[in-house]
This record gives sequence, C-alpha cells and structure tokens, in this order.
Amino acid sequence: MNILDDLKLQYKLGGIAMRVIYWNIACFLISLVFFYQFSIGQFAFPGWLALSSDPEVFLFKPWTFLTYAFFHDGFLHLLFNMMVLNFSSSLFLTFFTQKQYLGLYILSAVFSGIVFVLTYYFLNYSASIVGASAAIMAILVATTTYQPLMNVRLLLIGNVKLWHITAVILILDLMQLRLGNMGGHISHLAGAVFGFIFIKLLQNGTDLSIMVSRTLDFFTNLFRKSPATPFRTVHKNYKKPTEKPISRIVTKDKTQQQIDEILDKISQSGYDCLTKEEKEFLFKAGK
Repeated sequence: MNILDDLKLQYKLGGIAMRVIYWNIACFLISLVFFYQFSIGQFAFPGWLALSSDPEVFLFKPWTFLTYAFFHDGFLHLLFNMMVLNFSSSLFLTFFTQKQYLGLYILSAVFSGIVFVLTYYFLNYSASIVGASAAIMAILVATTTYQPLMNVRLLLIGNVKLWHITAVILILDLMQLRLGNMGGHISHLAGAVFGFIFIKLLQNGTDLSIMVSRTLDFFTNLFRKSPATPFRTVHKNYKKPTEKPISRIVTKDKTQQQIDEILDKISQSGYDCLTKEEKEFLFKAGK
C-alpha cells in the first residue's frame, strides 16, 4: 500500500474529525496555489472566501460565514489550529456523536462570524478574517463544559484538569484582545460562548446540531440519484436452495468479523498500530 492509499484509508476510517482536518489542509493547499502572493509573502484571500466585516460584501456573500472557517493565513496558523483541533476532537467524540461534532463546528463558525461582523460594524472598523480557531474553541469549551474535571496528560507537565487548559487559552485571548488581530480574538471568544451554550442546551434536551444534520440530509437526498425501476418480467424459482448461498453468508460474516476486530484495534491503539497486512485488508474491503 502506497502513501496515497494510506491517506485515503485514514480519511475513510478516521471519522468526521479526521475529515475536517483533511478539509482544512486541502483548503490551505488550494489557497497556497491560487491566493499566496510570493512577491510580498502574504495571502490575498478573495472576498468570496474570507469573511469581511463590510456589509456590502458579506450581505451578498453569505456563504463566507462558513468558508472562512476552512482557510488559514499561513502554515503555522494551520499547524497550531489542527493540533488543537485534533486534541479537542478526540475529547469531544468521547462523549458525543459525529453528527453533533459537525453540527457544532458549522454552527459555531457561523455564530462567531456574525459576532465578528456586528462588533466591527458598531466599532466602525473594516477587516476580514480566516481560520478555524472559533470553531475549534467551541469544541474545546463544549467538552470542558461537559467534563471540566477530566484529567489530561500533557508532555513535560503531567496530568492537569481540562478546565485548566481551556482557562489558559481563554485568558490569553482576553489579554491579546486589544494588542492585535482583534477580530480573530473576538471570534475565538464568540466560539467559546457558543460551545458553552451548545452543551447547556443539549443537557436540557435541545440538540442544535439537528438543524445541520437535517439540512445536510436534505441536500444529500436531493442530489442522490433514484434507482431506476423499469418494468420487467419476474420469474419465480421454486427450486430448493443449494448450499452455495449459505457458504457466501458465512464468508461474509467472517470478513465482517475481521473488519470489526481491526476497527476495535484502531479505536483502542490508533491507526498506526495496524500491521501492513491489516491495512491492506481494510483497503481492499473498503473498495
């Protein structure tokens, strides 16, 4: 199995968190090709991707309230965000579903974008932002709100409470609010507020992620091709079934059992613990 096949398999088996990370990396690579100005060493994101605080821009490009959350203004920006996203995602998905994860990511990005444009409008500032930080902050704060006393082991530090990590990040955002990148820090704090609200509503029986799930299901079913059902003659066969179908069922059960065992191994020790033969088997089974 080559590296490309390995990446495809990780994307397929890694769940929604891995896919969101892949989407962010893919968007960064695309922006590096089309929007990076090598002469000045900066990105120049167009108004139809970055979220602008100018009403004349975002009112006619409402999709930018979401697209901005998948692009990053530099490699270090992407690297740090994806590290925190991977950390937060593993904790969040310990307690909640993948649909709730995706719903929280999308809704918090939109909410944070709205807070950003409203704040800048009333302050009479004009700027644009990109980055997944607001959505990542929402995932981290949501998990912390639900399980603040969870022990997390950090390299060179040891075990700390989850709320300690979240508190430090929030304090740093507050301290830098007026120093630079004010729009980014405003969106971070808005994402944190939304993550807190999301969990509190969920604990009271209101799952906001259902809105996203139903919307995605609607468009998925809308563009899904209906199976063709032409009129045809049906011939009934009353012969006694042979032993061949039974053997196929047994083979299928054994294959599925092996897949389940490998997936259990991934959930316990991670994808990298698989042998080359197990990776090959999963890749062939997934075709």
